[in-house]
Amino acid sequence: MTEQAVYGCAVADEAEPESVLLPGHDVPLGRYTTVRRLLPQRPRRMVGAWCFVDHFGPDDVGGRPGMQVPPHPHTGLQTVTWLVDGEILHRDSLGNEQTIVPGQLNLMTSGHGIAHSEQSPSTHPPLMHGLQLWVALPDRARSGEAAFEHHPGLPSIRVGDASVPWWPASAGPPGPRPRCTRRCSVQRCCSPARGGAGCPCPPSSRSACS
Repeated sequence: MTEQAVYGCAVADEAEPESVLLPGHDVPLGRYTTVRRLLPQRPRRMVGAWCFVDHFGPDDVGGRPGMQVPPHPHTGLQTVTWLVDGEILHRDSLGNEQTIVPGQLNLMTSGHGIAHSEQSPSTHPPLMHGLQLWVALPDRARSGEAAFEHHPGLPSIRVGDASVPWWPASAGPPGPRPRCTRRCSVQRCCSPARGGAGCPCPPSSRSACS
């Protein structure tokens, strides 16, 4: 951490975290979907609180079943799901039944245990593309109550030509967040002419951005 003078005051700057490009590997998920798994890997099991990162698509699912992941259990973690294209129906053992479309976010806290399924509805868009991340819960929350939250809208900011929906941790515009960790994620949809944009998240919460 360094300090610089701004209007006669000392202001501390946080150093930029090291960027590491992790190669993914294909993992079948259900009968019809293959995800590219970026975490965990043998040399790097976690990035901050993130313990799984699965990217799926873009896939042409027109005239096909799409995602059909049957009920399965989770404990001790949170799953964070958002879509770039498509539609997925979430069902869980708490009785929740909720579709998710682009611009929305599902946050499921497994705590001491929950089971859920993820399926494309019988009538669904022709493309499917999205991301699911898993957050390892700290000890104080690992055996807590299970819960599910659906957030129909995410805050967004502009970074140059980039439209940046984001999931803030503790700073910036208000929005959905896990209650137990200081992590944030952004979805960068950038103009090809600009070649991308910098991450707007505060460095202290920037362990992984997508």
